[in-house]
Order: sequence, then C-alpha cells, then structure tokens
Amino acid sequence: MRLRLSLLFARFARLMGLFPWHWLLAVLVAVDGYVFLQPLLHLIGSQGLLRVVRVGDSASVRSFLDSGGMVQILHLMLGLGVQVMAIGLLYRARIAWVMSLLLLAAVGAYSLVHGQGHLGLLIYTVVLAILLLIYWRSFDRASLTAGSLFAVLSVLSLLVYAVFGVLYLGDEFAPPIHDPITALYFSIVSMSTVGYGDIAPHTDAARLFTVSIIILGITVFATSISAVVGPLIGGNLRRLVHGRTTRIMRKNHIILAGADALAQSLYEALKKRGHEVTVIVPSLAGHPYPPEADLLEGDASETGVLEQAGAAQARYILALHQDDAENAFIVMAGREAGGPDTRLVALVNVPTHLAKIRRVSPDIVISLQALGSEILARTLSGEPVDEALITRLLFGEKAPDAAAAPGDPVPAA
Repeated sequence: MRLRLSLLFARFARLMGLFPWHWLLAVLVAVDGYVFLQPLLHLIGSQGLLRVVRVGDSASVRSFLDSGGMVQILHLMLGLGVQVMAIGLLYRARIAWVMSLLLLAAVGAYSLVHGQGHLGLLIYTVVLAILLLIYWRSFDRASLTAGSLFAVLSVLSLLVYAVFGVLYLGDEFAPPIHDPITALYFSIVSMSTVGYGDIAPHTDAARLFTVSIIILGITVFATSISAVVGPLIGGNLRRLVHGRTTRIMRKNHIILAGADALAQSLYEALKKRGHEVTVIVPSLAGHPYPPEADLLEGDASETGVLEQAGAAQARYILALHQDDAENAFIVMAGREAGGPDTRLVALVNVPTHLAKIRRVSPDIVISLQALGSEILARTLSGEPVDEALITRLLFGEKAPDAAAAPGDPVPAA
C-alpha cells in the first residue's frame, strides 16, 4: 500500500514537474508589472516625463522633480523592469528569477507605502513572490538572452538616473548643463569613467552626484558584462566540451542512477574493473563521486535525461535510489530511452515491494535486505549457504536472465 501511494504521488509530482511553470510565472510577473504601471500610463503622456524630455529645460526639470517627478520615474522604471524580467523568466534564467524577486520586493514596498488603492496589488505581489520561491528549481539556466535584457535594463536605469540628476543640478556644473543632449553626454562620459574634463562639477552636491554615477557605472558595466559573457562561455563551451564530446564516447557503458553508499561502492568497483560508468545525480544536490566522474545532474526518471546519458547505447541502467517508487519510474523511463540490448536493474529497499517493482518489468531485481537477513538467519541456525541461495535472494527470488553474459559486471557486483 505504501509503495502504491508513493508511486501515485511520484506520478503526480512528475506530471506537475512537466507543467511549464516558468511560462505561467512569467505571465503572472508581466501582469504584475502591467497592473503596477497602469495608473501611470495616462499620466506620462499628458503631464509627466514626456513633457520634460520634450521641453529640455533645466528649470522645468527641477520643477518636475520637486513636485514628485522622481517618484514617477521610479514607478516607471520598476514597472518596466518587472515586465522585462518576465521575458527572462520564459528562458528559465536564474538571473531573471533573482531580479524578479528584487523588483517584486520593490513593487511591494511601493504599494505598502502608498497604502489605499494598492492593497490588492500588494497581496498579488506577495503571493507571486512566494510562487517564485516555491518553483525556484524551474529557473536553473544561464541565458544569454536574459543576461542581455538585464544588461540593457541596468544601463537604461542608470542613464535615466544620471540624465535627470544632471539636468536637476545643471547650474552646479561648469559650464552649466541645460539640455538633454549635454546631460546624456556627461552621463555616459562619467559612467564609462573616461572623464574628458570639458565639463566639471563645481559644488559639493554636483561632485557627490558625479561620484555616484561613476561608482554605479563601474558596478553596472561589470555585472552586465558578467551576465552576458558568463552564459556565453559557460553555456556554449560546456555544450561543446561536455555535451558533444561525451555523448560520442558514451557507448557500451553503464548508467548508474543514485548517490548513496551502495551506488558509490558499486561505482568504485566497476571503475576498478575498467568499465565506463555514467552517473546521474539529482540537480543541486551533493554527491560522493570524484571530479573526473562522467556525471550528469538531473532526474533519472525523465526520458530526456537518460537519452542525454546515452541510454540507447548503454549496457545497463541501474536504478539504485533509496526510494523504491523512484526506482520504478527510472525503470519505466529506461524502457523508453534504452536500446534493444540495454538491461534494466532495480534496487528494492523494502522486501514487501518486490512484487510491485516487478510489475514495471526490470530485467534484474536486487533485494539486499532479503539477502542479508536470510544469510544471517541461516548462519545463526547452522544451515548451509550456497551460491544458488545467494543468487536467488540477491535477485529477489528470480534467477538472472540467461542472456547475461558471463563476467557481466552487475551480477558480480
């Protein structure tokens, strides 16, 4: 009964894992950004930011910022940032997930401060952030597209901050800055730390503001470069070295799914005998295998993971997890991904699950508990222990398939 419930739960969890949660969460995040921006959309076109940019007058900029324009700019950048990061979530990018959480926290804080009329958005934002935290495993990729979006968003945000700040402090520079083109020029020169010296701050406020642009510029450019170059190198090069090369070499090998003591001991024993072994361990989990091991991170019960491990050319697929239901699913996935000569081996941790595990038709069923308890009982009782008994108990009261060649590694292990 316990195994049946475990199988049902595992099947449900697997089906839920197949659901594209990243798509749903990306849409929900985009909706959050749109709802957050909606009160500001008509305001921008009528009296806010667009008029300031069109006039290009430092006095009107100062008046705009003094009358709460900075809050409007922050409102606009937060809403646009949330929607841009929603695009990154479609690519399951970890950087988009992190930035989405930070931006949602800022949106929630903004809604909390403004109170009346923003309570519904605050609740929606908090629930959405909780969902992102629950399904954090769905966002485990380094995406070049998401990195580029992050870089563009960061640079644009800093430019908006710098340009409006320079226009606000226009008379405190020498020569004074009163037009957007000169403000944009000085902002870019300061962000890139070029410093031609043709425009210089001559008050403490202007100097401190320029220092903030320089520091933020260095930070933004450094993080943007790492966000773009990191996935480019880490993704393409890893696919080139580990994806293509190792797949070609995976042939007549043994796939071992598991990371407990039995799996580690079997791995060492097989390597000592010269067998090629590919190990599959759960993602983001520690494992005892050496750095040089041919190792994949993923769910071995997924057909795609087994195909990536070269299941079609494998001799054996060993399901050695502590959970019998998980081993059953690995056998079923191995039946789909494996080749005609691939043999499936399932470990049974609870002897009462033997009959149920056999329903998924593995080629070999191993029951170590039945073996150990029976040998110990016979030894204490003075009864003989022969090779036939060990074979019958080791393989769950089922003799090994006659097709197994002498010297095959699994029965010997």
